[in-house]
Amino acid sequence: MIALDERVAETLVHGEVMDITSTGRTSGEPRRIELVYHNVDGHILISGHPGRPRSWLANLTANPHFTFHLKRSVQADLPATARVITDREERERLLAPIARMWRIDHALMVASAPLVEVTFD
Repeated sequence: MIALDERVAETLVHGEVMDITSTGRTSGEPRRIELVYHNVDGHILISGHPGRPRSWLANLTANPHFTFHLKRSVQADLPATARVITDREERERLLAPIARMWRIDHALMVASAPLVEVTFD
């Protein structure tokens, strides 16, 4: 893991809108998309509303190396690795505060929301 700049580390304490650039699983081309990250008990997580398949999740599953772009009060392009979280108990624990914040049924989030843990390289 890299040592993060103090301003970057402070920004990561609170979730906000950011972008990721992943590698397209079929095209091999860079794919950039705006998402929201969350900090849950020190874990940097990317999630989304439950239901439909996500290209960004399929891309990270195929190739977990990506760039995490902070773009609000602090701007930084951080190399990172994704870990798609599939373990039910871990999903239940980590998605609970996200489901509360978004006012979405927790069981629905656990069953079908994307959930990725970010590690900075």
